[in-house]
Amino acid sequence: MHYDYGYSEENKLGKPYDIKLIRRLIPYGVPYWSLFLCSIILLVVIALVDISFPYITKIAIDSYIVPQESNQTAEKTLKKNVMIKLDDPSLRDIVNQYPDYFIINNQTALIAYEDLKYIKTDDLKILRKNDLKGVMIIAFFLFGLVIGSYLLNVVHGIILEKTSQMIMHDIRLSIFSHIQQLRLEFYTQNPVGRLVTRVTNDVQNMHEIFNSVMSFLFKDIILLVGITIVLLSIHIKLALLTFTVLPIVLLASAIFSTRARDAFRVLRIKIAEINTRFAETINGMQVIQMFRMEFDNEKTFQQLNHENYLADMRQIKVFAFFMPLVESLGIIAIAIVIYYGGNSLLNHSISLGALVAYISYMKMFFKPIRDMAEKYNILQNAMASAERIFSILDTTSDLIEAQKETDSTDPIPSIEKIVFEKVSLSYIPGEPVLKDISLTITAGESIAFVGSTGAGKTSLVNMIIRFYDPSKGQIRINQMDLKHISPYWIRSKTALVTQDPFLFSASIQNNIEMGNKNISTKQLETIIELARCQSIIEQLPDGINSQIAEGGKSLSSGQRQLISIARAFAANPEIIILDEATSYIDSETEEKIQEALANLMKNRTAIIIAHRLSTARMADNIHVMNCGRIIESGSHHELMNQKGFYYNLHQVN
Repeated sequence: MHYDYGYSEENKLGKPYDIKLIRRLIPYGVPYWSLFLCSIILLVVIALVDISFPYITKIAIDSYIVPQESNQTAEKTLKKNVMIKLDDPSLRDIVNQYPDYFIINNQTALIAYEDLKYIKTDDLKILRKNDLKGVMIIAFFLFGLVIGSYLLNVVHGIILEKTSQMIMHDIRLSIFSHIQQLRLEFYTQNPVGRLVTRVTNDVQNMHEIFNSVMSFLFKDIILLVGITIVLLSIHIKLALLTFTVLPIVLLASAIFSTRARDAFRVLRIKIAEINTRFAETINGMQVIQMFRMEFDNEKTFQQLNHENYLADMRQIKVFAFFMPLVESLGIIAIAIVIYYGGNSLLNHSISLGALVAYISYMKMFFKPIRDMAEKYNILQNAMASAERIFSILDTTSDLIEAQKETDSTDPIPSIEKIVFEKVSLSYIPGEPVLKDISLTITAGESIAFVGSTGAGKTSLVNMIIRFYDPSKGQIRINQMDLKHISPYWIRSKTALVTQDPFLFSASIQNNIEMGNKNISTKQLETIIELARCQSIIEQLPDGINSQIAEGGKSLSSGQRQLISIARAFAANPEIIILDEATSYIDSETEEKIQEALANLMKNRTAIIIAHRLSTARMADNIHVMNCGRIIESGSHHELMNQKGFYYNLHQVN
């Protein structure tokens, strides 16, 4: 068999931005539509509040700080004047004290702004008390807006983060659930590190899709459109002049987007490769240390890490070029505003407040442009992750729907007969590992499959529990095709004891009860006795509640085997499968295991895969396999009398 253990899948990146991927993400967001709606409303309000700040500043300057009054003089020039209403006697008295500076017209008086410096400070405060009051009101209003904007941003951040986290939670569960239901060949073709990257890093990147899209669509665009409208309304010529830098900004954004996209692609590949290499190192640490491969393995990892560093630096260089460029263009735009706007101010065609507001708006205008380019590339990175996630979710298996069936109704009351009818199996088309297998297993019978490594023994048994389905032929339980029976059901009737059982990082009790969560304390004690696990439990400090390291590494292989037999007992199966169950065990422990297995096999259909012919001898019927075929069948004595392949195996053993 040939599998892809490398990283070729990582290099198959499709279109980084695909509207179809967005559409596929929509169902994950639908349950949280109300939160999205609240977030959108808040974003719109926040954007409008942000736009209002410079305009309120303009009002404060033009209306109260440096008020503009049109006064047509003989020289036909506009002068800045402050108008004083004379309905207040105290104001009239002050105006009368400075007749050279005021022009009285009925109930109002005008004084040139530059002449205010000749008025005494105390008198000036009285003259401009309405302006001071207006400035104070605007200051408090701005203060209120700032507090309101702060609170709106806090609420929006919480709502958006909660929504994003819930969606990521659902996506991660969806991937995890889907992966558990895939066929075993999926795991042989995908390294652990790659799958870990999908469930962790790639799902985390999805967070950026929701945050960036929301901000881009509803805040940045509103800011750009709103600021553009305000700028044109303040001074259309100045606005058009400053917009001349936009083509350069757009060109730079397009170049930046392409370069950053390529950098993101390479970076995603390198991260997955690092995760895969690290996972392989941890799992193979015993081999690495035994064969003194630490230095070579470190050099390999160092190379991967350096490539990741180069990819990250490439991304950083792209950002380092683009961000200062946008900042520089923004400063150029402000310089244009200062030059042209300053001349307009001197010519009295624009007010001071309008110019100040204009400069503030120009600073605001380039921020969303910079953010949009950055978010676009973050979005592409997230879309690349979405593409990889959906590539896993799109991995089909004809077992998936069946595995979701948890109906308590048994399709078959009891397993009376398992029939293989001309069954063949190929992992890769054209390369069969099993060929034309025909046999019958009856209830209560114990059968053994023997043969050299690679003969197909484990593959044949794996089809009974539907880890794989036949490429040709048919397997029937009683008279029902196994393909029409839920894997969930057949596995609930079967227990598997392998040569190297896997235990989970939990207590011994939890590992045993994994086969049946509903067993009573008395039943558990009986199972422990039948499985010969008492001595193991007595040796441990916390007894049956002792925690086991991942994979059961804190226990010996024999102890793991006995606990796995207890786990099989707890499942109370009709069929027990023993896959080389005593291959790695010393003679003393093997005796215990043989006793435990004898107890387990009692009154059950037993299928034994054995290299040791001493294990196979206990079976009622033995099938000898070679090159994917059954070449001999019979009891031990019958096969020995034939003096064929089995006889030769026995002589070697």
